[in-house]
Amino acid sequence: MRTVCATRYLTPLREGGSLPAIVEADDDGLYVLKFRGAGQGPKALIAELVAGEMARTLGLPVPEIVFMQLDPELARTEPDPEIQDLIRASGGLNLALDYLPGSVAYDPLTMPIDTALASRIVWFDALVGNVDRTPRNTNLLWWHGKPWLIDHGAALVFQHQWDGYLERARAPFVPIRDHVLLPRADALAEADAQLAPLLTPERIAAIVALIPDAWLDAPRDAYRAYFDARLQAPRAFAEEARHAHARL
Repeated sequence: MRTVCATRYLTPLREGGSLPAIVEADDDGLYVLKFRGAGQGPKALIAELVAGEMARTLGLPVPEIVFMQLDPELARTEPDPEIQDLIRASGGLNLALDYLPGSVAYDPLTMPIDTALASRIVWFDALVGNVDRTPRNTNLLWWHGKPWLIDHGAALVFQHQWDGYLERARAPFVPIRDHVLLPRADALAEADAQLAPLLTPERIAAIVALIPDAWLDAPRDAYRAYFDARLQAPRAFAEEARHAHARL
């Protein structure tokens, strides 16, 4: 993964719970910066990184993810005390996603997604335990004629309680019943057969290896072990998604 340096704070995105912001970097690109010093802390960045790179492995559309160095001195040019505090608390390595200019929030009534893609997205969100893809908060952007997956900081809930995490790896993901794309997910069995083989133990290990040491409060191998167990057949999260679709 690339590492860039933030050069200018542009606009806060206050609809995000952790006050992400649009910033300019030293490669002249614009990014949505996720702050390590926000209330959700490094675990939200780990979830964003791991889930996002898993989605990319599965061929799902996710903006490029980069590491971003943030100089606390940038806080001096900001008039908002809350933003000043956030920048100062996040000095060092953070995470950012490529900004998609002109993108709009996904509208399920006017922006059709084919059933195969909808099924793959539902399967992926059930795998990573993403509670934030509902009609109320889709966390999907429409850009250049297709949906883009954003904001995975609420996924990987298991990392917030390590006791019994391997047992929970085999559990279904019941909140999938509220997924915004579940009504269109008519090909979940096909998605399960196609996607699970792509997330090999080697690929999972490579993604987990990207997590910076400073962000971890548990052994790196715990993340690998969780997903290795979760992806073993039969996959309860995939079965639950199929059952939820059948109940619609």
